[in-house]
Amino acid sequence: MSVYEFSAKTIDGEEKSLKEYKGKVLLVVNTASECGFTPQFDGLQKLYNQYKEQGLEVLGFPCNQFGSQDPGLDEEISSFCQKNYGVTFQMFSKVDVNGDNAHPLFKYLTHEAKGLLSEKIKWNFTKFLVDQNGNVVNRYAPQTKPKNIQSDIERLLGA
Repeated sequence: MSVYEFSAKTIDGEEKSLKEYKGKVLLVVNTASECGFTPQFDGLQKLYNQYKEQGLEVLGFPCNQFGSQDPGLDEEISSFCQKNYGVTFQMFSKVDVNGDNAHPLFKYLTHEAKGLLSEKIKWNFTKFLVDQNGNVVNRYAPQTKPKNIQSDIERLLGA
């Protein structure tokens, strides 16, 4: 099994199979627009700009499960991300990442890369690095700044 078994609705409402990302390095992030970590959108966009030509894709999944920090509709979230952080990487429709209604992709990611003491995602901006074969390579805490993942991304890209 790999992340390619899953699909998700984009923030624009179209169903997208993750098979479309075969051969790419993925950084999958549960995001929020009103969180102390929200400025990480800037760092995620910088990583995307720097490495997209070499095969990096950043996939953002808004989530409102932590302190109700992403209460807006998909259109509002999309507009906020573009206006405030110039986000051009793929954003998806809002999802749950924990619990019975968790998106199947996040159930898979958390099973493959367990967090400290538990599989559950503890907060916004938890990041999962996935290799070109769809395998989960690492999980990063919300506090981990995108620039601190750069060397791991470069290693996977062969940069």
